[in-house]
Amino acid sequence: MRVLVVTIVHHPEDARILHRQIAALRERGHQIEYAAPFTAYGVTPRPGIEGLDLPRATGRDRRAALRAARKLLTERGPEADVVLLHDPELLLALPGAMRHWRRGGRAPVTVWDVHEDTAAALVMKRWVPGVLRPPLRLGVRAAERLAERHLRLLLAEDAYQARFRHVQPVVPNFATVPPLPPEPPCDDRVVYLGRLSRARGVLDMIETARLLGPAVRVEVIGEANPDVRDALTEADREGVLRWYGFLPNNRALARLSGALAGLSLLHDQPNYRHSRPTKVVEYMAHGVPVVTTPTPLASELVERHGCGLVVPYEDPAAVAEAVRRLRADPELRARAARQGREVAVAGLNWRVRSAEFAALLERWVNEADAGMHAASGSAPKSDAALVG
Repeated sequence: MRVLVVTIVHHPEDARILHRQIAALRERGHQIEYAAPFTAYGVTPRPGIEGLDLPRATGRDRRAALRAARKLLTERGPEADVVLLHDPELLLALPGAMRHWRRGGRAPVTVWDVHEDTAAALVMKRWVPGVLRPPLRLGVRAAERLAERHLRLLLAEDAYQARFRHVQPVVPNFATVPPLPPEPPCDDRVVYLGRLSRARGVLDMIETARLLGPAVRVEVIGEANPDVRDALTEADREGVLRWYGFLPNNRALARLSGALAGLSLLHDQPNYRHSRPTKVVEYMAHGVPVVTTPTPLASELVERHGCGLVVPYEDPAAVAEAVRRLRADPELRARAARQGREVAVAGLNWRVRSAEFAALLERWVNEADAGMHAASGSAPKSDAALVG
């Protein structure tokens, strides 16, 4: 099976795209073309993956990225069995490409992987004028309904089902649980892993680090939005915290094991109310106690399984106090680390679900192939041919 994976927004090393989905497909022997903004992010494609460079869509003017994506989809789409799209913006590039596919008589199975509540996310985009947000939300909902009629959908969260008329398959943002037991939590190092923005609590994190002082080192790993880069750079220069910037997935995850706590300080935003933060699952998988704000899915996970502490929104003093509590109580942090990892191994492990994701795409291709051959009166390819 030949799969064309496309993003103009996400980092090419995005964990869901590259380290989960593409890795799962490669394990099944499928051929991958990965179209992403490699140059814009300063990275190169991984060995064994054909990389196709695209501009990055950022800020208000995304026309160049959309034009390039439309051209690529038009030219490369008919060569693929599956086109796997990872950005809602790419829905704008599809109509022209799909018309071309129909004229050529070769249309791939086209899948939109729904990563987030797109309409809710618009509220958080600082570059979107406030007056445009209500009509844009309506436009996004209309586009989602249209996509449901013409595309296959994958959802990252069960909560996204309410946006669609029919039940859609869910490919959750589980973590890949390391096979070996992690180091026990230390008492002097706190970590954060993920995208860095105001809404994700970066400024709260900096203030927390100031309150903790030199006794506890705060390590921050991830790419930062432009409006918080200066604050992070200054905090790093002053020794308030250590900001590593973006690290490849394996190096970033290696920094988790043995940490006193993992931070998830999301603000109370609509886009976060229906999502389980991937970082929380990754902390659990690596045996790191979680300190999280009360976003519903994160707090429910932490409180039900006793794998960390929940703190109020936008309250650095409460975060610092939670870290001090874990630091002062070795039994509490060891229990939180152990219980979090046990839950991740038993029910939040991507290793268990990866084959299901790949098999779903294979089934869709098989169904499309069978339908095409039934219409033409010829025999479909065997399942063995489809899965390589």
